[in-house]
Amino acid sequence: MSTLDEQSRQTRRSDGSDTVDLKFEVAVIPVADADRSKAFYAGLGWRLDADFSFDNGFRVVQFTPPRSPCSVQFGTKMTDAPPGSAHGLYLIVSDIDAGRDQLLSRGAKVGAVFHSGEPGAQLDPEGESGRVSGPDPDHKSYSSFATFEDPDGNSWLLQEVTDRLPGRLDPTITSFSSAGDLAGALRRAATAHGQHEKRIGEEDPDWPDWYARFMAAEQAGEDPPL
Repeated sequence: MSTLDEQSRQTRRSDGSDTVDLKFEVAVIPVADADRSKAFYAGLGWRLDADFSFDNGFRVVQFTPPRSPCSVQFGTKMTDAPPGSAHGLYLIVSDIDAGRDQLLSRGAKVGAVFHSGEPGAQLDPEGESGRVSGPDPDHKSYSSFATFEDPDGNSWLLQEVTDRLPGRLDPTITSFSSAGDLAGALRRAATAHGQHEKRIGEEDPDWPDWYARFMAAEQAGEDPPL
């Protein structure tokens, strides 16, 4: 048995489930010109994973956004969907302004930052109503957006996520998608640890261990350490 197989079996045993991992890894987007799209996504600084062509005219090109667990594919003979018909493709960033600025510097025509004045306004392909200019006033997680399109009109939606809902986290894994996410978790741990030291009435010399337990419990949606 391979090491990978054994790790998978251990993971299933640890959470009491026989469910095999199903990891969403690739989304296909419809384009009219694979070379034009390849130049566009390469220009954004996305990683080119593959570009394979076959004698029957089939071609697959794959790109992965920076530090993304999911990739996009396009090419020829890949889909019957009309070019430009993919909408609401989410790109998650920890800082909406920094993410927008990076894409602008790479040549993407990114719209102004906005927040939703009514539920679902961020997914309106015309963007004609329900959008309020500027980021969410309180920078609430999941609430600030910006949009851009590729050459065919496939639309991408930047969304600022600073604090994930527990249901979107794997309770068996503690991880952070950016330095900003990690810094935020450390600040919350520091605040909670200050309250912990008040309760015990003394300094806690093992604070690194307490921080680690707090951050792992927070991501898993469990009670913090005492």
